[in-house]
Amino acid sequence: MTPLLVVLGAMLGAPLRYLIDRAVQSRHATAFPWGTATVNLTGCLLLGALTAAALSTPWAAFLSTGLCGALTTYSTFTYETLRLTETRAYRYAALTIVVNVATGLGATLLGYAVADALLA
Repeated sequence: MTPLLVVLGAMLGAPLRYLIDRAVQSRHATAFPWGTATVNLTGCLLLGALTAAALSTPWAAFLSTGLCGALTTYSTFTYETLRLTETRAYRYAALTIVVNVATGLGATLLGYAVADALLA
């Protein structure tokens, strides 16, 4: 049953990732991958909150592994960073790394702290 819940969560997360990425990126005329950063930070924030909620296995599989796993995208982040370095957009490449890693950790901690405070 758990693998099915992961698949169902991913069926929501993957289209959300695509739609959010395209909507955000279409509003920015820059080489910086704003869409990918947005989905990754959103997923980190949500995953932090879900972790604090300490959900049962079925819900954790559906929301954390399925939804958040499909919503966030490490592979696209690394691909876009590589493309930025190939075009010599080194500042954007470095900024992409900082935004996705450092602020991703911060978003996870923030999501955890807020959910933990609300659930206490």
